[in-house]
Amino acid sequence: MRKQETLIIAEAGVNHNGCIERAKLLVKAAKEAGVNYVKFQTFVTELNISRNAKKASYQILNDGDNTNQFEMVKNLELSFDDFQELKSYCDEIGVGFMSTAFDLPSLHLIDGLQEIHKIPSGEISNLPFLMAVRSKFKPLILSTGMADMEEIQAALDVLCEGVDKDDITVLHCNTEYPTPMEDVNLNAMLSIGREFGVKFGYSDHTLGIEVPIAAVALGATVVEKHFTLDRNLPGPDHRASLEPSELKAMVTAIRNIELATSGDGIKKPSNSELKNKEIARKSIHTARALIRGTILREEDLITLRPGDGISPMHWNEVLGKTLINDLPALVKLDPADFQ
Repeated sequence: MRKQETLIIAEAGVNHNGCIERAKLLVKAAKEAGVNYVKFQTFVTELNISRNAKKASYQILNDGDNTNQFEMVKNLELSFDDFQELKSYCDEIGVGFMSTAFDLPSLHLIDGLQEIHKIPSGEISNLPFLMAVRSKFKPLILSTGMADMEEIQAALDVLCEGVDKDDITVLHCNTEYPTPMEDVNLNAMLSIGREFGVKFGYSDHTLGIEVPIAAVALGATVVEKHFTLDRNLPGPDHRASLEPSELKAMVTAIRNIELATSGDGIKKPSNSELKNKEIARKSIHTARALIRGTILREEDLITLRPGDGISPMHWNEVLGKTLINDLPALVKLDPADFQ
């Protein structure tokens, strides 16, 4: 039985392309889609990427090969003042603000701007970063793209020195944009929850909306999905992101899945279907005209709708009974008609 609403995070990330006004449009689209949080990425490029770092293959495919990784990311950077402005705008229109920090100054900036902190997949093996996070934030969300179970355990060991495990949600994730369906491995999400005894969820980079919906059906408490205003915009993440109408469809589907999985688990007629019970089921009728004194045989009887008479489950009990009334064909049999 699902006890709480799935936390849906719309990952705007760097899909603002370095433009604060486009970032605000992303916030507005996330609010209209009905998500819980819209999330950005806060970083100082010089503290994260060396000037000779190569692009990932998906970054080259999605953004072209005319810049290195440093130049690409530098063009996507927002100022610290921009994040203050985005937080204020989120508060103004009524959607939660989040931003993932990638370095310690950025971590200090967003301290106080958000209620939940998410550790990105790339920092799961960054011990100084993990130690800084555990001293400042709870609850925490830990993303696990590219990690194995031993690496997740090592990160949790560090985090749990300062944060209660109940305040940590671990997200299964695949860090390829877009993720091939054969590499999703949603069962790994369940393994994470079972192995580490933590709340679990899913950060999705597939095309479409079906996989995050499936994750919710399997018990994910948090779902994260990239979105953009236009998939054709230049940039590394747009092609693997949902457009606003798709984001809204995903949210609607997830909320429907929550309702569909919220029952008590007891199989019984629901309130909505009770009215159809007699209409859809059958009862025993005469197959032909019968006279008083007839000893009922199988060929004398037929099952027909509605089901407000003798249930066909009593078929064998009716056979061999003697009619005490004349009956026309195709009428509902009544216990008063035989003995």
